[in-house]
Amino acid sequence: MNELIKLNIDPLILAALKEDITSEDITTNAVIKAGVRAQVELIAKETGIIAGLAAYQRVFELLDGSATIETFFSDGDTVRPGDLVGVVKADARTLLSGERTALNYLQRMSGIATHTRKLADYLSGSKTRLLDTRKTTPNMRIFEKYAVTVGGGYNHRYNLSDGILIKDNHINAAGGVKEAIAATKKQAPFVRKIEVEVENLTMLEEALEAGADIIMLDNMAIDTMKAAIKIMAGRALSECSGNVTETRLKELSDIGVDFISCGALTHSSPILDLSMKNLQLL
Repeated sequence: MNELIKLNIDPLILAALKEDITSEDITTNAVIKAGVRAQVELIAKETGIIAGLAAYQRVFELLDGSATIETFFSDGDTVRPGDLVGVVKADARTLLSGERTALNYLQRMSGIATHTRKLADYLSGSKTRLLDTRKTTPNMRIFEKYAVTVGGGYNHRYNLSDGILIKDNHINAAGGVKEAIAATKKQAPFVRKIEVEVENLTMLEEALEAGADIIMLDNMAIDTMKAAIKIMAGRALSECSGNVTETRLKELSDIGVDFISCGALTHSSPILDLSMKNLQLL
């Protein structure tokens, strides 16, 4: 793991550890003597895509600088029930105290990668890319968006400073689509592309006339979306959002949109069941 990644994730992992250990792990410290070396196995309990091994490892390293992990899979690999994913060696107290936090990261990230891979497969062979959104768990965005990429998806803007997206409330506040785009062009850096969310074909025409670079077709019916793509005729990149389900993905990609954004990738993915078992003192 490089130093830049550590710089970004270490404070978040330390905060998670402080949430779980305010002063001490009372149970572990009562049962296990200090300074006893041990190892534990990381085992998959269901089929899915593994993601987040570096974050998992970093939990133990922050508790114990001598902690090591040997992994038999890499992020992006498929694991199945009973697979030995890795073996962690550290102070026995470290293994027990860090277990839940480490698994929380790995299970959550692997669940997102698994869900993303399933949805991305529906778009295989098409030009359409599957995007995440900012609908992430607070203080988990860096982990969750990484997991999306492991699963075969792509990241939309990381945060509000990362890209311009004019939404309905911006449009209402500005007095219209053209007014919102004009204000953005006047104020925002010229190197930024401008994306606008539209809800109907009239708004679409206004966005194109005003020079939007990307147009998000929000919660449109399929027939309306087909008409929108025809009107756009390649003058801007297209993105659709709203009510993106497994059954609609293939239909949406057949329309020819460039991107499909799906908040469910990060806000509704179930975890991938993993477990730490067979702890042995060394």
